Amino acid sequence: MTLEEKVNSEIKTAMLAKDQPRLDALRAIKSAMLLLKTSPEGLSDESAVKAIQKEVKKRKETAEIYKQQNREDLAKVELFQAAVLEEYLPQQMSEADLRAELKKLIAELGASSPADMGKVMGIATKKFAGRAEGRMVSSIVKELLANP
Repeated sequence: MTLEEKVNSEIKTAMLAKDQPRLDALRAIKSAMLLLKTSPEGLSDESAVKAIQKEVKKRKETAEIYKQQNREDLAKVELFQAAVLEEYLPQQMSEADLRAELKKLIAELGASSPADMGKVMGIATKKFAGRAEGRMVSSIVKELLANP
């Protein structure tokens, strides 16, 4: 079952259950997938995961803005939708696992100073795409290269 088929099935289930908040989040995923279908890159599970990650990030940023404006009601909606979207993403790596993997990668590449950060990040972002947030990868790499 592809990711698209799974989302379509979940939309039907949410409609039958009259679960409007979940339905709204699922429709956001479907919308992103429809946009991918018409794009030059096309729809694949990898491109769908990237699109879902983008949607999750948007919702979390929007929730932060709502919190700053004391609109907890709107922030809750955004965070709920982000949680629903995250169900369709691969399991995220823990910080400890990511740190261990990055130490191995740095050792393999022979990186030893902050000047090697670009070389490490280029490979790390591809290797951990979808499983770790770019900001976390960057901060851990920076820390590991600063304190070898």
